[in-house]
Amino acid sequence: MYKIGLSSCGFPLSEENFDKLQQAGISAIEISMSTEKYNSIDYKNVEKLSNKYGIDLWSYHLPFYPFDKINIASLDKDVRSNTIEYLKEFIKKGAAIGFDKFIIHPSGEPNGANERAEKLCYAMQSLDILAEFAHKEGAVMAVEDLPRTCLGNTAQDILKLISANDKLRICFDTNHLLEDNNINFLEKCGDKIITVHVSDYDFINERHWLPGEGKIDWKEFINKFNQINYNGVWMYEISLANESTMKRNRLLAFDDFYKNAQNIFKGVNPLTGIENLTREYLV
Repeated sequence: MYKIGLSSCGFPLSEENFDKLQQAGISAIEISMSTEKYNSIDYKNVEKLSNKYGIDLWSYHLPFYPFDKINIASLDKDVRSNTIEYLKEFIKKGAAIGFDKFIIHPSGEPNGANERAEKLCYAMQSLDILAEFAHKEGAVMAVEDLPRTCLGNTAQDILKLISANDKLRICFDTNHLLEDNNINFLEKCGDKIITVHVSDYDFINERHWLPGEGKIDWKEFINKFNQINYNGVWMYEISLANESTMKRNRLLAFDDFYKNAQNIFKGVNPLTGIENLTREYLV
């Protein structure tokens, strides 16, 4: 089926963790972390560990907050310009060690109805510039669907955004759609999806829960997902630690994600065989 990956939003990029990923059957990572940590990434060491443990450097999530400073759709021209130049540096550094997919948020939030069209226009201008820059670095920009009032909160919105440049593609986040739904999104955007962020939610807000902990019908989802001819990584974007919206009796382990993925691929309960895990919902 699909190779299984895990976002580094939930663990340090240490040799111990690369070893654990390999042992658990996880063969790809996405770089993702809090904004203040990006400048401390040791790119050469990440490249070395990737080669040593056979972990594919699949995707790189570009920083996206604070919104008043990092926002490609900002109404402030200087913020947009500074954001573009700021993100270019990470694209260069990531591409130099083999990352060829860069995930970008098309806006911050909140976005009022009266300013949405203008922000959409600015986001498209920024995406056009970044798409061309990434292409010169041998990479692709993948625009992520987002929740709430963010730009890109529906299939229609995402398709409009990526129409800014024919080199743009989509990162499909399975727990972000509140104004749309996953099945419709796959039907409308499937041929443009080059990477995914897998997690579950309650259809009320984004949650980043382990599949099976929320309301997504994963059997229906994987049946539809298989129809889009996706050939990339099944990339989880979930922390090992407890979320603010859920308390588990233990931390998630790397092999939990492998078991969870295999269950989804087989069309069975995603939590089958994930032992000694109880939870308390805090929302």
